[in-house]
Amino acid sequence: MGLNARVIVVALAAAMAAVLTTLLFTRWLPPWLAALSGMAVAIIVATALAWQVLGGMRALFRALAGTVAAYRDGDFSFGIHWDGAADLAELVGAHNALGDVLRDQRQALVQRELLLDTVLQNTPVAMLLLDPSRHVVLGNLAARRLLGEGRRLEGRSFDAVLDGLDPAVREALSRRTDGLFTVGRAEAEEIYHLARRNFLLNGRAHELVMLRQLTAELRRQEVQTWKKVIRVISHELNNSLAPIASLAHSGAELLRRGQYQRLPLALATIEERSRHLEGFIHGYARFAKLPAPQAVELAWRPFIDRLASQATFEIELEPEDGRACFDAAQLEQALLNLLKNAHESGSAESEVRLTVRRVPQGWRIEVRDRGDGMSEAVLANALLPFYSTKRQGTGLGLALAREIIEAHGGRIGLGNRAGGGLCVSLLLPDTM
Repeated sequence: MGLNARVIVVALAAAMAAVLTTLLFTRWLPPWLAALSGMAVAIIVATALAWQVLGGMRALFRALAGTVAAYRDGDFSFGIHWDGAADLAELVGAHNALGDVLRDQRQALVQRELLLDTVLQNTPVAMLLLDPSRHVVLGNLAARRLLGEGRRLEGRSFDAVLDGLDPAVREALSRRTDGLFTVGRAEAEEIYHLARRNFLLNGRAHELVMLRQLTAELRRQEVQTWKKVIRVISHELNNSLAPIASLAHSGAELLRRGQYQRLPLALATIEERSRHLEGFIHGYARFAKLPAPQAVELAWRPFIDRLASQATFEIELEPEDGRACFDAAQLEQALLNLLKNAHESGSAESEVRLTVRRVPQGWRIEVRDRGDGMSEAVLANALLPFYSTKRQGTGLGLALAREIIEAHGGRIGLGNRAGGGLCVSLLLPDTM
């Protein structure tokens, strides 16, 4: 029976009760009092019947309110059964259908979250999610192993996490830019790539920090690089030796025929090719046979002034009277290579800057520019010997700088600058 039909039944029942009561009381009471009594009985009957009819509806409304509260709390397991007024059956059916949809969506979301968490926890890339107060919201297993000695990182201050790390890792993470850095020395050296991304999560700024170990990948690439070097050297030797052999044969023929006037040209060409080959071999041999640094204590200002006579750059030296222990010839060679790269990056000359600053671990030397910077792929390979993106580049500049600074007991780092450009950072320790 529908709700309207039930209202009609209640109204008819109340009317019949009023009529019967009025007729019955007319025998003993004045007409107006009998009519008043009939009305009172009608009200009582209507109220009783309405209470009975609406009681089930009140229970339905309480059930609806309860399930809505459960949906709000994320519990979609509730449903409602209704055998009452047909007018409300459509509402109950729509409510149950909504619960089914929300339940299916919740299950699909949970499955996706489980999949994402499995991927996140098992990736070899160490990941940290930081909230606006720079506390760790999420740290995967790789991050726990690398940064927390296997312990959970969630809830900890990022600065507190940094306090217990290797100085090289702490230094790289404190710069807040993407880059490449090394940890350890010689055979125990590990190379990492750092990437940072900012985004909004629930309307609040968060930062994602990612650390990827590149050591094994770079080792494989080094093997490929050496194979490429062998091919390049073979090609260069053939390009020079073939014409030298041919010209030597031609010179012998000229001598035999007595045509001495053409000999100077043949000999000059042989000398030119020989000089080119000598310079080519010398450049590679210098990298392969870098001598141990002969470090002595020197003042920075005369060293930088001598460097400034060979390259153009802006200088920041702090303190002005600082002194350090290093091999002047080798460090000069490394810095000239870096300054040359900075000028070839497309940066304006006024934006090429050399910074030498005292830090607790020793001296930090930075060569900065406002060029195009480096892509992630180039950053990952930049320190490899003979890797170059320039048509005529040898790929020895950064690799040689790395060899020199590491021979001094220091380390090198690369990072793109905010606003464009590259920063090459050298850490020169107080003692070798």
